[in-house]
Amino acid sequence: MVRDGYFYALGLIAAAILLGWLTRPAWAIIPCLLALFFLWFFRDPERAIPQDEGAVVSPGDGKVTDVSTVMVGNEKLIRVSIFLSVFDVHVNRSPVAGVVSNVRYQRGKFLNAMNTVSAEKNEQNIVTVEGEGQKVIFKQIAGLLARRIVFTPKVGDRLQRGQRVGLIKFGSRVDLLFDASAHMNVKVGDRVKGGASVLAYLLPQGGLATTSAQTTERAR
Repeated sequence: MVRDGYFYALGLIAAAILLGWLTRPAWAIIPCLLALFFLWFFRDPERAIPQDEGAVVSPGDGKVTDVSTVMVGNEKLIRVSIFLSVFDVHVNRSPVAGVVSNVRYQRGKFLNAMNTVSAEKNEQNIVTVEGEGQKVIFKQIAGLLARRIVFTPKVGDRLQRGQRVGLIKFGSRVDLLFDASAHMNVKVGDRVKGGASVLAYLLPQGGLATTSAQTTERAR
């Protein structure tokens, strides 16, 4: 459980007690139900983290809405977009092991996270992690309901694959950008779990990946 869930729930339970005392007990039902919702929403289940060499795991729970090739400057990269509905776990995890080389917060709009324009226009946190001879860019993108993005590591911190790094409150989106030579392990429409589902396998710098990418069943 993310501690934010306790804060929301305790406030609503206090409101329920006050309403029940000042009015009728029946009026306490709504804030009690909301308290239960927040406790459920901020759940933080344990996950089995894949240990395959070069594995890029999903940074969050949700549905894959885009797998495409994009140009970022002179680099050809693969972009994977994942939409997190209000019913998904919103704890974010590091997609790879490595060092945080850059963190940049970009203010912007709060368009529907399903909209492809949101990847550039919406408020977002852009994180670059370098490790295993590769660079992965991870974006936490706000949506219509999301109004707070949390990312706790700092530049220079070393992360483990699947390590908890923050969350986006309520409906949102996460994007990953990595080298176009990667072997993809998901497609549009797939459901993924943060820290557990392998999105792709990166080729190590200067050699071929020795992974079980073609024989390992995708984690669900």
